[in-house]
Amino acid sequence: MKRVFLFVLTNLAVVVVLGIVASLLGVNRYLTANGLNLTSLLIFAAIMGFGGAIISLLISKPLAKWSSGVQVITGNEGADEAWIVNTVRKFAEQAGIGMPEVGVFQGEPNAFATGAFKNNALVAVSTGLLQGMTREEVEAVIGHEVAHIANGDMVTMTLIQGVMNTFVVFLSRVVGYVIDGWLSRGEQRSGPGIGYYVTTIVLDILFGFVAAIIVAWFSRQREFRADAGAAQLMGRKQPMINALARLGGMVPGELPKGLQSMGITSGVGKLFSTHPPIEERIAALQSAG
Repeated sequence: MKRVFLFVLTNLAVVVVLGIVASLLGVNRYLTANGLNLTSLLIFAAIMGFGGAIISLLISKPLAKWSSGVQVITGNEGADEAWIVNTVRKFAEQAGIGMPEVGVFQGEPNAFATGAFKNNALVAVSTGLLQGMTREEVEAVIGHEVAHIANGDMVTMTLIQGVMNTFVVFLSRVVGYVIDGWLSRGEQRSGPGIGYYVTTIVLDILFGFVAAIIVAWFSRQREFRADAGAAQLMGRKQPMINALARLGGMVPGELPKGLQSMGITSGVGKLFSTHPPIEERIAALQSAG
């Protein structure tokens, strides 16, 4: 409940800040004089920015099961499944969160955690991970995913994505309106022209790239914290170091786009990568006290 309140409060804060900045810079007077309602734009930007992000968060667990082919396990299927479920339960109790659902999916080495709420999440590991790692290494990976849940990373990522989306929608339309007004000066018309629509589309793309870089940077910082969280849950850092080293020698499994930031590893280019290089993660753990 606290994180839901934080989500709503952040949404309102972003709108208020944008409104104050626009007023201080005189943008509101210019836009109003030229027929654009700033209040309506702020509301539109907030709905567009946070609406998609919150919907994505709320459907993240069922969507993850469907898109990755996750088979939920209870521990009654066999000894291996019982060990996985008991490991998740042990870490969940240590972390003070509700027992997540546990699942296994077919594919190359990877794992992820998702869900809108800390006490109703999902931890899933791939068959490639289970077959390619020792039990201690798998345990460390599970600890990493439970740490993501305990840290509230799913909600935090939704918050930062929503903030970025709101800024993109708002700024692209303000700049588009200004440029359109400059291009059509002297003309008599009741609404925005082609300059507004072209500028808005171009800036949505350009600002979207900048926002993606910022979100990816934030995601990389979460990975360091989740690695440290796994070491804390296990009581020592060497298993997590060993698991990362093992992952570094494997071809990571590709997760659906919406789950990439919540996986144990990611193979995207550096600026847009949701995960730091394995070497940096190992170095961070080794240097930790």
